[in-house]
Amino acid sequence: MAAPLVYISFPGTARAALGFYAEVFGGELSLHSYEDFGRTDGPPAAVAHGVLDGVVALAGADAAAEEPAVRVEGLKLALLGTAPPAVLHGWFEKLSAGGSVLDPLAPKPWGASDGQVVDRFGLCWLIGYEPQE
Repeated sequence: MAAPLVYISFPGTARAALGFYAEVFGGELSLHSYEDFGRTDGPPAAVAHGVLDGVVALAGADAAAEEPAVRVEGLKLALLGTAPPAVLHGWFEKLSAGGSVLDPLAPKPWGASDGQVVDRFGLCWLIGYEPQE
């Protein structure tokens, strides 16, 4: 692994969230249930481990009854310059659906374009790029 992998404990929404991110970013999604892993500390159909492998990689699971679920403050998942501008704008729009745009993806006074959105699952994304030459 070349970089840290974001691993999210969801409050029972891992299947919907990771599926949503697969729709937004593409890639290959694999999901394993509590039942698949022989776990009895949650509903059998709950996600015990899921991975989205692609241009944007994420992993996560449904938090067990006694485990805390994701609650994010002061953290942004930055996708700065990770794809061509048209792709980044598409991701921004898709992440905005059902979420909240904090700052539109647009040119900024310092010359770059960026924006921030909190998606429907509560994750904050910083998306942007440098001007094209």
